[in-house]
Amino acid sequence: MDELGLNKLFAGILVAGLMLMAGIKLADVLVPHSELTQNAYVIEVPEGGTAVAEAPKATGPEPIFALLASADAIAGEKLAKKCTACHVFDQGGANKVGPALWNIVNANKGAVDGFSYSGALTDFGGQWDYAALNAFLYKPKAYISGTKMNFAGLKKPSDRANMIAYLRQQADAPATLPTDAEIAAESGG
Repeated sequence: MDELGLNKLFAGILVAGLMLMAGIKLADVLVPHSELTQNAYVIEVPEGGTAVAEAPKATGPEPIFALLASADAIAGEKLAKKCTACHVFDQGGANKVGPALWNIVNANKGAVDGFSYSGALTDFGGQWDYAALNAFLYKPKAYISGTKMNFAGLKKPSDRANMIAYLRQQADAPATLPTDAEIAAESGG
């Protein structure tokens, strides 16, 4: 492009900018801005200040003890298919990216031999009882902050109950189901 072409380009940009500024000024003259004396939409605010409705509190997982008695271990096995990329459920199975989960119900957290757990999980301590499994399967990173497990969780209580029922079966001697008293205590009744 020669020098004359560049001059034409810059002149075009300059004229477009001047026309834009002139258009804005003309719009202000034709439609003047005026302050309203009263809001067009009146919002009623109750006396006593600025009461704001509380945001719903984040709740943890729903109680599942009552669901465990009727949980479907076969449905849990189907759910566990997506876990097989990282875990093995067979007796004597080797650890993968995640630990082997044979005999996991009521086992100590971070205690599968030969697996290197995150410090967050080993420091957390305790056992993988039904309540702990329910909370962990609901949202692992919320239950144990800093865990290496990269799983979003199971939001449906029935899915968690089915998964726990399947895990319960994957044992030398399946753990006992929660008693009526434990079910009542979990549900606050």
